[in-house]
Amino acid sequence: MSILGNILWFILGGFIIGLIYIIMGILYCLTIIGIPFGYQLMKIGVFTFFPFGRTPDFRNGQPDTIRLVLNIIWIVQGWWVLAVIHAVVGLLCCITVVGIPFGVQHFKIIRIALLPFGSTGKK
Repeated sequence: MSILGNILWFILGGFIIGLIYIIMGILYCLTIIGIPFGYQLMKIGVFTFFPFGRTPDFRNGQPDTIRLVLNIIWIVQGWWVLAVIHAVVGLLCCITVVGIPFGVQHFKIIRIALLPFGSTGKK
């Protein structure tokens, strides 16, 4: 099911979403200060290409101060809007029975889009 879901996701918009994230990440990487944020945007982009069968995973253990500060800067910069957009699109996808699996994938992306530092996409 995850192979078929990933193929449909990629064709029906996952490619465009991931490409936008990666292009924004490359633009952020043009400045030295923006490299950590650009890397996170590219990480989200790679995750959004094929989200079926993958789950966002946060590193266990003690919270790292640097990750906490970078996540706060991420939110203050306004990137929390990405999480809101994925929530709205996820809700719209869940209106129909066919769209529910795609809505669930948008809900998974919310977690990485809100707090990207310290998260990974595990299979």
